[in-house]
Parts: sequence; C-alpha cells; structure tokens
Amino acid sequence: MPAFFLMRCLHRSGQDSARDLHRPAHRAWVQSGGEGLATVLIGSALHDDNGASIGNFGILETAGLAEAKAFAEGDPFNKAGIVAEIELTPLPATFPAGRISDPMTPRT
Repeated sequence: MPAFFLMRCLHRSGQDSARDLHRPAHRAWVQSGGEGLATVLIGSALHDDNGASIGNFGILETAGLAEAKAFAEGDPFNKAGIVAEIELTPLPATFPAGRISDPMTPRT
C-alpha cells in the first residue's frame, strides 16, 4: 500500500542565484521521482508575503518514510546547500491521490 507525504523544503535566505543555477537539475529530479523513489503528485515553489521564494513543497507517493526522506535529501537543491529544513508530514491512507489527474512524475 502506498504512503503519502506532504514535503516542505524551506530554503536559506539569499539563495536566488543558486536556485536558478540548480533549477534544471531539481526539475529533472522531480520528473524522475528521484530516480524512482517517489511519485510527485503535485508541487510548487513557496513564497513569502512579498513574493520572495522561500522554498518548495510537494505531495509524494512513496513506499514509506525512508523513500520520502531519500527523495527530499537527494534533491539537487538540498545537495547544493539551498535547503535549510525538510519537513515530511504523513498524510492519511484515505488521501484522495486519484483526484490529482496530472502528476508531476509520470506514474508507472
């Protein structure tokens, strides 16, 4: 049975140029589901009240917490030192993932 997680990655301040540099690798990581660790159902950047980027979030479908953690930690944004904090919140087994019709990572 799959597990679902809300992933929030909060970034260090002043990381705009680093984010720009690593964004293509980050997007490729998401598209690959971390090379098969997760299906990213939906995700986006996070912004503060002034519109400045402060992080990113995603809803992950994985085999379990270990895979969700490996996905988050393997992200090029994290490996480049952009991410200050990773939060993984389990979602209930009743989470209606089927209502997300166009996941960011293709389902296999």
